[in-house]
Amino acid sequence: MFRFSKEQSIVNVAGVKIGGQCGQLPSVLCGTIFYQGQKIIADEERGIFDRTAAEKLVSRQAELSEETECPSVLHLYARSIAAFERYLDFAEQIWSGPFIIDSADAATRSAAALLVSENGLADKAIYNSISLATDEKEAQALAESEVDSAIILAYNPSQPGVDGSLAILEGGGSVCEKGLLTAAHEMGLRNLLIDPAVLPLGNGAGSALRFSVAAKARLGLPVGSGIHNAVSSWPWLRKKETMIRKGCDAAASAMQLLAAADFLLYGPIESAEIIFPAAALADILIAEAVRDLDIATSERHPIQRLV
Repeated sequence: MFRFSKEQSIVNVAGVKIGGQCGQLPSVLCGTIFYQGQKIIADEERGIFDRTAAEKLVSRQAELSEETECPSVLHLYARSIAAFERYLDFAEQIWSGPFIIDSADAATRSAAALLVSENGLADKAIYNSISLATDEKEAQALAESEVDSAIILAYNPSQPGVDGSLAILEGGGSVCEKGLLTAAHEMGLRNLLIDPAVLPLGNGAGSALRFSVAAKARLGLPVGSGIHNAVSSWPWLRKKETMIRKGCDAAASAMQLLAAADFLLYGPIESAEIIFPAAALADILIAEAVRDLDIATSERHPIQRLV
């Protein structure tokens, strides 16, 4: 393992700290609920869902987080603002930690940012995401909201790979007028989490591993990814048994953490059972590996609880 010469920033969202040197803090794990096609949802547009089943999933993520000392974030995905309102009401009642605002629809995302501001929950919200697709209307809504934490999606279609991702963050590359980091600051966003956007396996997914090292070394910002997307996009693996698919999911997550990532968008919240142990193992190995590098591991960390 290694120690970055660049000072590493630590983002604090509702008490959950993300970032720092390798081995300093535990990995932050973000499980998605209400994603498209999830069995607990009866109506995706209106946000009708099985509340009992949803509570069990959220409670289990919280239990595993407490057991392993890996902090967790609830990743809320919604098809519409009507659905998000119902999901937010549910989350507010049973979840005290940070949550991610996410939707494939920009209008839903931006309306959600304004809604959490009105409800006094903006300090717990992480916007997903700022990207080359963020237009003036969405940017204006964010600027008018009180949300100050966001994931920056460093996807550069004109120059895939590590260099292209860094270029779009810093100067916009050839696809944006300004760098995404500058744009995010202009929207009032201060707590920035960097995600390279994981490509399908065979089309450059592995660059996400090198990007986390390169981005932390160059920018000093917290970095993570949805490496789960590489696993789920692998046609060969889809034909295999569930146990094999889960094994690959856990392995990919551990690889991303061993490659200096600070957080994981680990996909469906149902995967918590396999991701938390894998992440805890990776965190313990990293903490042991950096003992000779003058990196102090936090008091709340898997190595303090599980070894």
